[in-house]
Amino acid sequence: MFVFYTVCEGQNKTALLKDDKIDDWNKRLKIKDYKLPDVDSETESHGVIIQNSFPKGDGYADSNGKIYGVAIFWTRIINETVNPLELKINFPADSLVILSSPDSYLKLFLLPDTLTLDKVSSYGYGVTDLKSVLDTGLKKPTMLQRTIDPQEECLFYVGVHYLKGGGVTRTGLVLKEQNLFYKISIDLDSTLIPCGHIIRNK
Repeated sequence: MFVFYTVCEGQNKTALLKDDKIDDWNKRLKIKDYKLPDVDSETESHGVIIQNSFPKGDGYADSNGKIYGVAIFWTRIINETVNPLELKINFPADSLVILSSPDSYLKLFLLPDTLTLDKVSSYGYGVTDLKSVLDTGLKKPTMLQRTIDPQEECLFYVGVHYLKGGGVTRTGLVLKEQNLFYKISIDLDSTLIPCGHIIRNK
């Protein structure tokens, strides 16, 4: 409100701005300038900005008492182009063996919780009922499909369920042309996992 008053004071510009122009101005201010905490990496490619978070996680014991590691991340995609973006991410139900040790594996999954800006600074990034997801949802593929309009953003959670002595140190969504990859780094091992695409509509 302070910024808006400063811009308009003394000239009565409010009357000259249509509602859709005011909404667009506020939207651009919110999306472009609002900085989130815990950003580990940020990349920009032809107007598509991707931010990835640091991990937050803990251990998890399954019904047989076996201990696994669980890390939660968030990803933010901002559309600074003039065209809508078609986003599709798909993580399979199968676990992935990506490390040098044959008994080490991990599984990527999307959480059903809706991620909003106010949750990012909360404990565990605001994820609720994680245990229920781990108990019942890991045997199913998870998918996200969404249209991101110009000057809009998409925020979502990514979970990593893994079996290994070391922890997940870094992850992040990576865009190469229109293809999406999820990069996983554990100790000195890392890999790129194909997971979807972003298509620019014209």
